[in-house]
Amino acid sequence: MNQRALIQALPKAELHVHIEGTFEPELMFAIAQRNQIEIPYKSIEEVKQAYNFHNLQSFLDIYYAGANVLIHEQDFYDLAWAYFKKCAEDHVVHTEMFFDPQTHTDRGVPFGIVINGLQRACNDAQAQFGISSHLIMCFLRHLSEEAAFETLEQALPYKDQIIAVGLDSSEVGHPPSKFERVFAKAREAGFLVVAHAGEEGPAEYVWEALDLLKVNRIDHGVRSEEDPVLMQRLIAEKMPLTVCPLSNLKLKVVDDMQQHNIHRLLQQGVHVTVNSDDPSYFGGYMNDNFYAIAEALDLSNDELKQLAINSFEASFISEQQKQAWSERIHAL
Repeated sequence: MNQRALIQALPKAELHVHIEGTFEPELMFAIAQRNQIEIPYKSIEEVKQAYNFHNLQSFLDIYYAGANVLIHEQDFYDLAWAYFKKCAEDHVVHTEMFFDPQTHTDRGVPFGIVINGLQRACNDAQAQFGISSHLIMCFLRHLSEEAAFETLEQALPYKDQIIAVGLDSSEVGHPPSKFERVFAKAREAGFLVVAHAGEEGPAEYVWEALDLLKVNRIDHGVRSEEDPVLMQRLIAEKMPLTVCPLSNLKLKVVDDMQQHNIHRLLQQGVHVTVNSDDPSYFGGYMNDNFYAIAEALDLSNDELKQLAINSFEASFISEQQKQAWSERIHAL
C-alpha cells in the first residue's frame, strides 16, 4: 500500500482541534447572511483572502471576526457538523475538540446555546458516521484568572458534557502559572486537564503545565526539545504532545516542514500525535497534516502507524477501546 493510501486507511483520533478554527469561508459567509450580521467582507473570495494572514495577531483578528457570526444553537451545530464531515472523509473516528466559551459569552451568547449546538452535532456524528467525540472547554489565557473562574462556574451545570478543560489563545506573557488556582478547582470538580504550552512560549511553560496545572497532556509542546531534562521527563512519563505540523508552519514556529521536529521527537520516544489545530486557517485537516510530514520528513509506514496508535493511547477513551483501535492499526 502506498503512503497516501495508508494514511487514508489509518483510523485516527484528533486531540487538538479548535472547533472555531474549522470555520470555512463559505460557511462563515452563509451564517453571516442568515443572521444578517455585518462582516468586513463582501464575498466568499474576500473572506478567503483574509484567511491568508501573515502572523498570529492577523489570524486572531479574522478568527474573532468569524466567531461574531455565531449566535444561535443551529450555528454551532452547523460549524461542528461541517467538521465531522471532514473527519468522516479523513477516517478520524474519534475527536476531542476544543471550544472557547468566552469568545461567545463575552458577546452575550449564553453558554448553553454554545454547548447544546456542539453536543447535538456530536450525537448526530456518532449516529450517522460512528465517530465518537468529547468536548474540551478552553480558557482564553489573554483574559484574567477571574474571567476563567466565571467560565468554570458557567460550565458546572454542563459537567457531564465536558470531559476536560484546556488553556489556549496568545501564549507569550500568559504562563500556565497564571491559571494554577483555576485548574486546581477544575480538577476538584472532576475535569481532566490539558494546556497549550511550548508552541510560541518557552520550554519553561511546559514545566509549569506539568507541575502547576498537573495536565494529562500537553498541547503543542514542540519547544520541549530545547530542554534535555524536560525531554527525559516527557519520555519517562509517556506524556502526550498534541503536535500540529501545518499550524506550526503557518505560524512560523518552523520555517520549513523539513525542519519540523515531530520525527525526531517520535524517534526519541516522545508520545507525539498529529493534529490539525485550526484547519480552515492553517491549510489542512488531519490527513493533510499526515501527508505533509510523511513527505517532508520521510516517515516510514511503521512510523505513520505509530503516530495513529499514539493518538488513541493519548485520548480519553477507555483502555478497551484503545486496545481495539491499536489492533486495527497493526493489522493494516
